[in-house]
Amino acid sequence: MVPMPSMETNLEDSAQASGGANRFGLGQDLTWLTLIFGVLFFAHLGGAALDNPDEGRYAEIPREMVATGDYVTPRLNGVVYFEKPPLMYWAVAGMLKVFGPAEWAMRAPVALFALAGVLLTYAAARQWRGRTAGLLAAVVLGSSLLFFVLGRILLLDMAVAVLMSATLFCFFLGVQATGPRRLWLFHGLYAAAALATLTKGLIGFLLPGAVMFLWLLIFNQWKRLRPLYLPSGILIFLLIALPWHLLVAQRNPQWAAYYFVREHWERFTTTTHERTNPWWYFGPVLLLGLFPWTGCLWGALRESLRGGWARRRENADAWFLVTWAAFIFLFFSKSQSKLIPYILPVLPPLAVLIGVWLAGKWQAGDGRGLRGAMRVFGLMASALGAGLLMALFKPGVIASAQQAADLRVGGVMAALTLLAAAVAVPWLVAQNRWRQAAISAGVTLGGFYFLLGGLQEPIVGSATKDLAMYVRTHTKPGDRVFHYYEFFHDFTFYAERSVGTVDWIGELEVDEDPVARSSGRFITRAEMLAEWNSPARLLVVARKRHVVATPESIAEAERANEPMPLFGVPGFRYHLLAESPGHYLFSNQP
Repeated sequence: MVPMPSMETNLEDSAQASGGANRFGLGQDLTWLTLIFGVLFFAHLGGAALDNPDEGRYAEIPREMVATGDYVTPRLNGVVYFEKPPLMYWAVAGMLKVFGPAEWAMRAPVALFALAGVLLTYAAARQWRGRTAGLLAAVVLGSSLLFFVLGRILLLDMAVAVLMSATLFCFFLGVQATGPRRLWLFHGLYAAAALATLTKGLIGFLLPGAVMFLWLLIFNQWKRLRPLYLPSGILIFLLIALPWHLLVAQRNPQWAAYYFVREHWERFTTTTHERTNPWWYFGPVLLLGLFPWTGCLWGALRESLRGGWARRRENADAWFLVTWAAFIFLFFSKSQSKLIPYILPVLPPLAVLIGVWLAGKWQAGDGRGLRGAMRVFGLMASALGAGLLMALFKPGVIASAQQAADLRVGGVMAALTLLAAAVAVPWLVAQNRWRQAAISAGVTLGGFYFLLGGLQEPIVGSATKDLAMYVRTHTKPGDRVFHYYEFFHDFTFYAERSVGTVDWIGELEVDEDPVARSSGRFITRAEMLAEWNSPARLLVVARKRHVVATPESIAEAERANEPMPLFGVPGFRYHLLAESPGHYLFSNQP
């Protein structure tokens, strides 16, 4: 699915020993990979409003850091937010200060991490198995469906996945190296682990540490661990990771119990966070997320582990990548908290194994093992293309009627592009026309991803952005703004202000913040109705289904044990100020 290596490339790979220091083409490769995947990740990056809740949350916390000047204690809607460490908040805050609140700028740190992950995978695979393997591994990772999609959404998972991968790649190459190179790689390991810890907590070093320990133990590789550079490494780790932890604990005595117990122990061992899914949940996610390379996975694993368990010592390096992928996959499968992005750290080691396998096949001129992979690609591309067409012409499957209409032109083009690839690529492979198959795959998949990026705006919509912009320009000093029976994270970012909530706390950590508890911003429905006829002006944002009395909304409120729609309350008078497809902004005064 990429161009077959030329004779010059084959000679170069033959000359480059595994793990060698040959630098031929390094700058050229990095330049082209940066250009190609930079375009892929950054195209249409600012085309959609921030999604609610995740993107709104991870933009609003940095906005409040910039507004308050407090970069130690994260806050969401003016309430302390202890769930995650601040590295990504700092990165987004930096973009906010330089470029302003543009959506592309808020997502840019994620896209940059995704690009760094591609380049890191290239460097690791190249050092291990040569230039062609490095290029193919980079292409596999960067063009995998899950990696592409999560490289364009403002979440923390891409950053922590890339930093954990940097930790493990440094170890992987470090145990193969000697002298100053080994020292730099091990110091890089400690630095990357510290940055991963500052991104998403203790898993930043615990998961990579568990992978390394299991590999050393199971495959008896302890001799390769020396020298470990432990004293200097621990110093590097602590210099990076410790200062923020000490500062936030000093300023917030309640932080440690919440952070270590609730956000780490309970997240893994209990269903407190209500993100339960079956034990097999990540299996389909991984197989779909690896598209278009899913069909290559079995061949890559079989080839890299040739000889099986009996030759595990000889194949210990390949087994490290398998241990990495398997442990993280099983760890999150066992966890009581499961979300799709959690599986992202599994993709880089699998991309290296697939890249090495493809390089070996194509350099040997042996395409027989690729025919089965191309058939899997054809089946998956056909299914995805057909599924997309069904969703576009049968509203309600994955989109509303209006969304389906907005998606139709670009969505049909994307679906037809996939279907064309599903037919052309396997047929060309069957005809042994490898170069044409590679060109066809590259053009069609590149077009599909470019079109897919353009669909982000109609998929996401504008949520409460328009209402927030109205509030920014029409509110007066003393006006109070509330969210009814929910908290809309994107609203506070676009409105550039904190709000109150009615009968809703949700993930706002009000119990951990005595200032927020005493602010009077978090009230009940009865308290809101009592204030509704007061001289103070109240503005309320609500989902339409929570305020408009229809047989459906009443039945849903009864089924979900939610309050009855507000607009059906006798004597409740309101002024409708603005609306979006799913929300109303109304007030007790004009």
